[in-house]
Amino acid sequence: MEKEDIKGLRKVAIFDIDGTIFRSSLLIELVEVLIEKEIFPVSVRADYNREKVRWLDREGDYESYIMAVVGVFIKHIKGVHYDAFTEAAQMVVDRYRNRTYVFTKELISALKKDGYYLLAISHSPKGILDLFCKELGFDKVYGKFYELGPTDCFTGRVEDEHVIANKAAVLRRAVGKDGLTLEDSVGVGDTESDIAFLELVERPICFNPNLKLYKHAKRNGWEVVVERKDVVYELNKGE
Repeated sequence: MEKEDIKGLRKVAIFDIDGTIFRSSLLIELVEVLIEKEIFPVSVRADYNREKVRWLDREGDYESYIMAVVGVFIKHIKGVHYDAFTEAAQMVVDRYRNRTYVFTKELISALKKDGYYLLAISHSPKGILDLFCKELGFDKVYGKFYELGPTDCFTGRVEDEHVIANKAAVLRRAVGKDGLTLEDSVGVGDTESDIAFLELVERPICFNPNLKLYKHAKRNGWEVVVERKDVVYELNKGE
């Protein structure tokens, strides 16, 4: 039964995906599969491995690493046929569908059972997000949409990138367009880029947050949840 308020509007829950539900990055795993399938040359690993090592050695940050991967994807996806991309994306989902966090997956199940409208938002390509989020029961997915040319090959250009960049605007648009309400709403994010939509929901949850989001959460009394190995630590409001 759908969760509705007295006006008949459906309750909404919004989730970031990478690092929040998926215990990695869909884009990183997609690039690795594209290399494995020889759609991208093996040599492109050098373009982001340096930043990966610096992050692992605590000399750099994750943002620099993921942006290096994004740069590789944008550069080399140009000219790749959509069917080849979809096949690689499906391989990632088939291989890693169970590589999820317990806390967020159980929360999704509980909210779905309670009739919530589930909204996913991520900077990963929408094509792989659609496949991954469908299995989890999401109602709508927002991600980066990469332009296709007349022969169904990627041009390397991102369409309407400004839209997905403003996560708060995405949530507001969904609420207005899909008959939703922010009453009893839930939001889950892991970095400071999620603050904008977390400020809109009634129950903001900072899951495995980076330092900037953690500090913001503590200042505002938001829930902080950390999942390490097989233990979930929940720090609730006021603690």
